[in-house]
Amino acid sequence: MDTESGKLTVFFEGPFWVGVFERISGGKLSVCKVTFGAEPKDCEVWDFILKHYHGLTFGPGVEAEVKKFADHPKRRQRSIKRQLQASGVGTKSQQALQMQREEMKAQKKQTGKEQQEAERQRRFDLRQQKRKAKHRGR
Repeated sequence: MDTESGKLTVFFEGPFWVGVFERISGGKLSVCKVTFGAEPKDCEVWDFILKHYHGLTFGPGVEAEVKKFADHPKRRQRSIKRQLQASGVGTKSQQALQMQREEMKAQKKQTGKEQQEAERQRRFDLRQQKRKAKHRGR
């Protein structure tokens, strides 16, 4: 049976509030980072999740172990309290974000090269067209 779990961590980074969505599916952790701007209220975060979660772009998955949470509510509450006291994002999440940044960088570089080559080809075709027009005496 394939289990899925998700987690949202909201923290203050520089001048903005940032949310990190973590999704564990099939033993792989994938992460998406969202900038909220001003400090979001609980209702704003919930509204964002309902409206925009399906449109988030998660990075490639990193191997991670799925942790079982206890069903006891007090234990779960203590666990949440410990997570709130810990500052920042977990190292697995940071690795996944870095991997996502590198992937986006490589993709941007590739599309830039393709656009540059297309522009070069367009200029070459234009020069050839002008040469043929001159040769015909126009």
